[in-house]
Amino acid sequence: MAINLKNLAVGDWGKIVGFDKSGKAYRKRLLAMGLTPGTEFSITRFAPMGDPVEIKLRGFSLTLRKAEAAILLIEKL
Repeated sequence: MAINLKNLAVGDWGKIVGFDKSGKAYRKRLLAMGLTPGTEFSITRFAPMGDPVEIKLRGFSLTLRKAEAAILLIEKL
């Protein structure tokens, strides 16, 4: 079952399983940043108000805004 990134906590691991259909505007951009299906990542931190969120994947840290993170479909590991 795919969940949203906001359902994970700091330190949790997840795997990208796809993209929400409503996020066509961000999909190409996320793919270019290395967020491809099958990619595993960990949650590094959330900003105090929840936006943005920092994740660590493929040896680097990436910060995503809520709108970008909302279209990622995640499987918790």
